[in-house]
Amino acid sequence: MCKTFEKLQAFLDKTMAFSTARSLFEWDEQTLAPLEASEYTSKVIGIISDEYWKSIINDDVRKLLKKLQDDKEQNELTDIEKGIVKELSKTYEQLESIPPEEYREFNELTSISSRKWQKAKNENNYSEFAPYLSKIIEFKKNFAKYRVKKDEKPYDILLRDFEECFTMKDLDIFFDKVKSEIIPLLKTISSLDDTIDKSYNYVKYDIDKQKSFCHFLSSYIGFNHNRGVIAESAHPFTLNLHNHDVRITNHYIKDNLESAIFSIIHECGHALYEMNIDNSITQTLVGCGASMGMHESQSRFYENVIGRSQAFWEPIYGKLVDTYPEQLKSISLDQFIKGINKSGPSLIRTEADELSYPIHIIIRYEIEKMIFNDEVTVDELPDVWKQKYQEYMGVTPPNDAMGILQDTHWSWGEFGYFPSYAIGSAIAAQLYYHIKDTMPFEDYLKVGNLIPIGEYLRDKIHKHGATMNTNQILKAVTGEEFKADYYVKYLKEKYEMIYNL
Repeated sequence: MCKTFEKLQAFLDKTMAFSTARSLFEWDEQTLAPLEASEYTSKVIGIISDEYWKSIINDDVRKLLKKLQDDKEQNELTDIEKGIVKELSKTYEQLESIPPEEYREFNELTSISSRKWQKAKNENNYSEFAPYLSKIIEFKKNFAKYRVKKDEKPYDILLRDFEECFTMKDLDIFFDKVKSEIIPLLKTISSLDDTIDKSYNYVKYDIDKQKSFCHFLSSYIGFNHNRGVIAESAHPFTLNLHNHDVRITNHYIKDNLESAIFSIIHECGHALYEMNIDNSITQTLVGCGASMGMHESQSRFYENVIGRSQAFWEPIYGKLVDTYPEQLKSISLDQFIKGINKSGPSLIRTEADELSYPIHIIIRYEIEKMIFNDEVTVDELPDVWKQKYQEYMGVTPPNDAMGILQDTHWSWGEFGYFPSYAIGSAIAAQLYYHIKDTMPFEDYLKVGNLIPIGEYLRDKIHKHGATMNTNQILKAVTGEEFKADYYVKYLKEKYEMIYNL
């Protein structure tokens, strides 16, 4: 190991420890902590966040980092060490621009605001959350302005935190293509007579049996229960401490069977990515997903490309019927497959079908751009949300719980995150067309053998962590960088076939 990097390692270990401790509090906050804990626990989170900031932003790290960026020192580094230095440089630049007292205050605020969001959503009371959202937006605007350079837009700064390879210019092109191709198809399908009956999905399904079946599904997909756990939360998510401690959550709705099933498949996609990070880079700055878009590509690949295919369900649908014989005994596999792929305008992003899903993301993207261009106030947001749903989907949220309060992301200050969901869906389609040309993809699914698919994704994507960016990975795997055409092709082929168009 390079001697300079060896000196840096002590600081990196300390940084990792503080980051891990903060993640544990986040996990606890979303799963087991009592409702009234947040305002007190936030002080602890503030102190840990402050120590995390100090562990990176100090003269020792600055000097070591500057030395490691010298050509002579670079030649002594391994590829992994070079990746870590690159990530540290980005993190250092980001954190150095933020006054430490503001960084601590922001982390304390988001610890509280996430619970305020949950309460506001449960009570359908936007005014309960609005003051916290206003403060969060103010912080994020300031943080972006601290980092903005000549001719840069503040929102591009926030996007870059999640997607190194995409700017607003790139996303505008991507989303304009989706809107021009997919919205007309969605409207055409919506105008057809409703020939797909999925009323079976909305009868009562025992929660304990849902949990049992979802546990089976997680193992079937490849989730290692010796290295991961599943809990419950208001909004399903995945969190990793390292590749041997990956935690996911699910939620269960008594009269919506699909919700828990596809949430668990989705989160398992995230979890497999984290579990497959190579041991040599876990607990380092590159021991994580290449980007949020690449991370979402894995969850969307498992949830939609695999999980909504007939081939996936052929070996296991009988087990689901045996779990709920009264509800499903008269529902054929063919009807079930059409049901889980039924399309139409919808209000809730996490429950949306594949075709309408990107429209949910476009709405959030356009609203976030308005927020950071100072084109809308916090008080106006609910109405803007409703207007855009009416314009793009032809539906209007009846209340804020089903509208602007449905997602937790803004309560954590995660502006610039939502586009990653659509980028991930598009990458999943691009990978699908490549993978099915490299292996008997459907044949593996039909016999219940997901191992070759999982090993391919592990070796080509997962194990590398963040040592490469999204486009570098795609180029290495498929021979092309990000290309939205595959996504449009995938959606049109699938839904034109389902609806005989």
